[in-house]
Amino acid sequence: MILTDFDYVRPGTLAQALELLGTGSRAVVLAGGQSLLVDLRTGDTVLEPGSALLVDVRRLEELRGIRRTENGSLRIGAATTLAELAADRRVLDEAPALAQAARANGDPQVRNLGTVGGNLAARGRATDLPAAAIAADARVLIAGPAGRRSVPAEEFAATGAPTGSVVTALTVPPARAGAFVKTADRATRYPVCAVAVRVGPAGLRIAVTGATARPVRLRGVEDRLRGTDLGTEAVLAAFRAEPRDRFTPGRGTSAEYLGHLAGVLTARALKRAQHLANST
Repeated sequence: MILTDFDYVRPGTLAQALELLGTGSRAVVLAGGQSLLVDLRTGDTVLEPGSALLVDVRRLEELRGIRRTENGSLRIGAATTLAELAADRRVLDEAPALAQAARANGDPQVRNLGTVGGNLAARGRATDLPAAAIAADARVLIAGPAGRRSVPAEEFAATGAPTGSVVTALTVPPARAGAFVKTADRATRYPVCAVAVRVGPAGLRIAVTGATARPVRLRGVEDRLRGTDLGTEAVLAAFRAEPRDRFTPGRGTSAEYLGHLAGVLTARALKRAQHLANST
C-alpha cells in the first residue's frame, strides 16, 4: 500500500521533464524507484496529498548509456542501471571502484531497476556509488532552471541537486587502480561502512560512506599515508589518528568500532587496487 496519493507523468524529453519539475515542490523525480517508492510505501517520504507529481525520467534517451568524452573521460548517463554499470567493460577497466560499488548494491532486481542518478541523489540513507564517485574524482552533471553545470561528486554528496533539477550524468576520468569494499547491513544491504580508493600518479584518494554522516573524502588519512607502503599497519595507524567524531554511530555500532572497520576495509581496498594496477 502506497501511503501518498500522486499523479504520474513520463515526459518524452529532458526539456519537458525540467518544465514539469519547475512547477514547484509538488514535482519529484522518479528514476529507478528503488528508494522513492519504498519511502512512499513506508511514509518516510510524504508528498503533498492530491497534488504530488512523479516525473519519470528513466526512459529519456539523453540520460542513458555510457560513452567516451572528448577529454577521454567516461560519461555515464544518470538513467543507466546499476546492472549496466557493473557489467560495462570500459567501467570495469577504467573505473573499477564504480563497477564494484554498483555490483554491491542490493540484489539483481535492485541492480536491474536502480539507476546511477538515483543512487547518487538518494537522501536519508547511505548508498554505495557516492563514495566510489568521490574516490574516482568524478563530477556530477546537473540540468535545471539555471542551466547546466558540473560539480565534483564530493560537493554533490554534501548539497544534492537543487529543487527542479535533474542529474543527467556522471563523468569519470580513467584510473585503473581503484577498488570498493563494503560491510553491508544484512537486512537492507545498505552499507554499515563502505570504502572506495584510487591509487595513481595523481595521488591517493579515499572516500567512505555508511560510517559517516554523509559520503566524505578522508584527506587526513590520505596525508598520513603519504610516503608509506600503504600496508595494513600503516593504514590502521592512519585511521587511529582520525578524530572519532568523524564517524557516526548507528544501530549497534560505536564511533570507535566504525573507525576501526573503515581502516580494515581501506587496507583491503588498497590491496585490491594495487593488485589491479599490477595485473594490467
